Amino acid sequence: MTTYETILKRRTIRLFKKKKISKKILEKLVNAGRLAPSARNLQPLEYLVVDDPILTDKVFENVYFGGKIEKLRTRENRPVAYILVLVNKKIRSQDFEYDVGLAAENIVLAAFEKGIGSCIIKVFQSQNLEEKIFSLPKHCFLDLVIALGYPAEKPVIEEKRENYWRDENNVLHVPKRPLKEILYWNQYGKFKKENW
Repeated sequence: MTTYETILKRRTIRLFKKKKISKKILEKLVNAGRLAPSARNLQPLEYLVVDDPILTDKVFENVYFGGKIEKLRTRENRPVAYILVLVNKKIRSQDFEYDVGLAAENIVLAAFEKGIGSCIIKVFQSQNLEEKIFSLPKHCFLDLVIALGYPAEKPVIEEKRENYWRDENNVLHVPKRPLKEILYWNQYGKFKKENW
């Protein structure tokens, strides 16, 4: 599968199988994040891998997974691992967001290649996770949570402008704006498919 094919096929997963991910694979995913571009090559990111079932339950209780479409979630289809993306403020305390985004994309693409689903989560109870559960040092803060597990669903893409939904068979539909609405050639507002 080419990189482009991987990008076309990878979808966010919110329902997972109860199948453990090996430490070797989790380490490879972190390495994929580590090798992402970093502004001025400062490399302020660090990673906390969570795969202990007691701790994964605690993380799950402190993250927000997507509201109304997630009523199907049970203990059996929760993520089996998380990668917490941390920012070391001693290295960089601002303008690190691109580093985080690039690292996260590397991680989820590498996960997909291994048959592992992922969900990038930005909404979470940071104080609970940073202080109460993981006792992070003051110079580090949690910027992003990546949920991981073998997929228990196959979301489909829809070319329309709506929010995502589950149909009567519990299939997740993920609308994406059509290319003709977002691609311009040489001037804003000019879309010419014949230029392809």
